[in-house]
Amino acid sequence: MDKLLYGSAYYDEYMPTDRITTDTEMMRSAGHNVVRIAESTWSTLEPQPGVFDFSHVDRAIDAMEAAGISVIVGTPTYAVPTWLVASHPDVLAETRAGTPHYGARQIMDIAHPAYRFHAERVIRELMKHTAQRKGVIGFQIDNETKHHGTVSAPVQRAFVRHLREEFDDDLDALNRAFGLDYWSNRVDAWEDFPDVRATINGSLGAAFDRFRRGLVEDFLAWQAGIVREYARDDQFVTQNFDFDWGPGWSYGVQPAVDHFSAARTVDIAGVDIYHPTQSRLTGAEIAFGGDMMRSVKDGANYLVLETQAQGQLGWLPYPGQLRLQAYSHLASGADGVMYWHWHSIHHSFETYWKGVLSHDLEPNPVYEESAVVGREWEKHSDALLHLRKRNRVAIMVSNEALTALTWFTLETGFIDGAFGSSRGYNDVVRWLYDALFALNVEVDFVHAEGGRLDDYDLIFTPALYSAPESTLERLREYVADGGHLVSTFRTAVANEHLEVWHDRAPHLLTDVFGATYNQFSTPDGAGVTHDGSTTPAEIVLELLTPLDAETLASYDHPAWDRYAAVTRNPFGKGEATYLGTKLSDEATRSVLTDALRRAGAWSWPQELAGTVTVRQGTNGRGRPLVYLLNYSPDDVVVAAPLDGTSVLDGRAVSAGDELGIRPWDLVVLEG
Repeated sequence: MDKLLYGSAYYDEYMPTDRITTDTEMMRSAGHNVVRIAESTWSTLEPQPGVFDFSHVDRAIDAMEAAGISVIVGTPTYAVPTWLVASHPDVLAETRAGTPHYGARQIMDIAHPAYRFHAERVIRELMKHTAQRKGVIGFQIDNETKHHGTVSAPVQRAFVRHLREEFDDDLDALNRAFGLDYWSNRVDAWEDFPDVRATINGSLGAAFDRFRRGLVEDFLAWQAGIVREYARDDQFVTQNFDFDWGPGWSYGVQPAVDHFSAARTVDIAGVDIYHPTQSRLTGAEIAFGGDMMRSVKDGANYLVLETQAQGQLGWLPYPGQLRLQAYSHLASGADGVMYWHWHSIHHSFETYWKGVLSHDLEPNPVYEESAVVGREWEKHSDALLHLRKRNRVAIMVSNEALTALTWFTLETGFIDGAFGSSRGYNDVVRWLYDALFALNVEVDFVHAEGGRLDDYDLIFTPALYSAPESTLERLREYVADGGHLVSTFRTAVANEHLEVWHDRAPHLLTDVFGATYNQFSTPDGAGVTHDGSTTPAEIVLELLTPLDAETLASYDHPAWDRYAAVTRNPFGKGEATYLGTKLSDEATRSVLTDALRRAGAWSWPQELAGTVTVRQGTNGRGRPLVYLLNYSPDDVVVAAPLDGTSVLDGRAVSAGDELGIRPWDLVVLEG
């Protein structure tokens, strides 16, 4: 792409009146230059089997081409039509909760042959109809794709075939690896393999989840292959990945998709990022989603295919926030931002997930602020496009550890829900990420089963509960060769099959951390004493016994005060810090600040933490680009960190000049 993309999803099918000419005029006036269409309207495109109606697609593409607005066409396969379910009821995914009834989206079995047959037909017809249109710049395959919880008999049979391949048809090896002698779960004939829906064996359950994540990668590769048969060389293939959905917005590693593997199927990673706003807007969720999407394609730029304009009730941005949010996506490396969606729809489930326009379809303050963004991006695209980063800090993430900690939860040790709810893996990931974000430390994410470690001065492993020995060996070598490692409680507990190691914990890393433990519990009122102050411990207490390590923090508790809570140890040319409990925000920042300084990863952005958020990199024309983002209702003043130009107003700036930044505003500097 040679320009920033800015626009929204557009659904002519949903409009109450014929106003497409008005809409394109409003888009052009606001500097919107792209729309995303068709990804959720299969029943409109194919009202009966083999009967196609592309009139709404044609209207949209015709109007956008006439207006000079680019189009991303989505394959409409994530919401199935009624006739398909009437003809093949079993295309609905059978889940642990039973078979769903028709109505919602994403309720189908993505591996079902009848679903695949009809999906392929509509994809091919849509591609024949749109691929050669000059206004179509790319294709989105499916939408927010996941395995949708399928546990159907065919999927389970495929899982058994997968296990037979993985274990070379050796049932004894499988029984040993999964510990299936427990409660007489042993399988002595492949024909007797049990239904996995009620399994109490975490190893088997986790293996099934990993297999189902592989179904997503297979499905996306299948769709991408069909699309590429028709797409021109100058058109891209993308997917709209999403994250876990935590306290009401995009939050944490996606449990049902391995993004690092699935991203290999597309040319450009796409993502939806929904986040708190108004007084709760901090930019952390925007940065988290962007950092993850940039990382899954080895640092490449990505597209925000969905984010909020007005969104849900309570998400209406304060004046200035829509613009600040848009630039925040660019500051993480996005090459485009698209809102879901252009207009607020007048029917059905998402009536009050409001778009750029409200239900009256008239200009409003959100639309007008989007026009400010659109005009600025038209003018300054060369400076803002293709931001690339060279970060020195990384967080290692693992779908396998996430799954394991739903089987063996942090606060109960049993499957989630068995003895009450528990905070999980993503809470630990976000604890560290949020602390680093608050310190203005930019990070990449690295996959636990791949990715270069020696690119980084400091690596964090939040709750890396399960991992093959090869991963732990890589971490040993990383520290021995001079890297700095910070790991949390519940790291290196079990192997890739969730078998708990039967030597000193943490497995293979005891000498790296210079500490061990063989008892752990929940806090029970324990505090953590660090730098002379005591703050509460949270989630887990691992009772650390230092071997060679320095104790950085200890427990304040009548029974556990002889144990360490945080340790630090030199190993080889490097250093390793271990956190045996979740610390308070204040204590976390203190421990992380020390680790960053010792790793040589502390610089001027950290000195501005608490005043402005700093995001930086090198733009497409090879110049340093610095974003200074004010996520607060107060005016702030900071010193310019470099000589250059203030991109948005053209002012020359010298290092040290005072820069005033208004509430919910920003400054972008090009060196």
